Amino acid sequence: MDNLLKKLYEKNKVSEDELLYILDNMNESYKEKLFTYAHETSKRYYDNRIYMRGLIEFSNHCKQDCMYCGIRASNKVAHRYRLTHDQILQCCEIGYNLGYRTFVLQSGEDFYYDTEKLCTIIKDIKSKYADAAITMSIGERDYDTYKALYEAGADRYLLRHEAASENLYNRFHPGMKLSNRIECLNNLKEIGFQVGAGFMVGLPYQTNEDLVEDLLFLKKLNPHMIGIGPYLPHKDTPLKDENSGTLEKTLIMLALTRLLIPDCLLPSTTAVGTIDNKGREKALQAGANVVMPNLSPTNVRELYSLYDNKICTGDEAAHCRVCIQKRIESVGFEVDMGRGDSVRL
Repeated sequence: MDNLLKKLYEKNKVSEDELLYILDNMNESYKEKLFTYAHETSKRYYDNRIYMRGLIEFSNHCKQDCMYCGIRASNKVAHRYRLTHDQILQCCEIGYNLGYRTFVLQSGEDFYYDTEKLCTIIKDIKSKYADAAITMSIGERDYDTYKALYEAGADRYLLRHEAASENLYNRFHPGMKLSNRIECLNNLKEIGFQVGAGFMVGLPYQTNEDLVEDLLFLKKLNPHMIGIGPYLPHKDTPLKDENSGTLEKTLIMLALTRLLIPDCLLPSTTAVGTIDNKGREKALQAGANVVMPNLSPTNVRELYSLYDNKICTGDEAAHCRVCIQKRIESVGFEVDMGRGDSVRL
């Protein structure tokens, strides 16, 4: 195992069988070595910097029906909301004044925001904050829409592939196709976006073989950004009684991802902070280098409920900014409020 981890650290590549062996035989000693290698790799590419993005969850309407998600179309008790154009711009103004230079616009798959509306929002943000980057995370759209968003000024696009195993993907995504998801990711890369993919750890029925498939998919796709978080149940979904993913397994997958795609931007997610009070700090120590505090109005934060017990829903944007900075610095990192583009550019 020591030789395998060293090979992964030095070559950023191991075989499928070797990856599976690592996952099947991980223990505390190997885990510590893995995290050390991941941390050193992150520092090699990004020094000691942790990038801060301002997250704006602008709609919880969604046409999809993913089995694990609290804002799925079939959840009839979800209280739905949409932010107006002016509200989104106000979130950006608050964030810009707090120092943010990346805004992440995230929603369910809500086609109320058509191409024209989205492009207008992007152009207006860019006209006011030309030095800021815009990341979109709004799900599956067609090629022409993606191209229009890029031409309007969007810089990045997050679209988690969710599960690279077709059987696992089909189990939890009724009416959706993994092939379409992958086509969307390839279209985004072709258009010129900095692209983000990613997956959940601890989904029901997920095996180490499935996780290896996720890692190999990411290695091949080579995205600029990779979002990985634990599966957390939501009380109003068919999976409400399933067990959560674990922090330990999530940290292992973060670290392996850092070693396989060493120059990626790797968020420490709200979900890891939800399952463990120090989860975000632990993720940074395992190779993550991005955090995304919430800029959404506090009166809608609880409504963007993908899973239960989400943290920081009542905190004002300024409080989130100060709190997360203290957490980052407490484990020896420094905050970078710049755009934080991929070093690949």
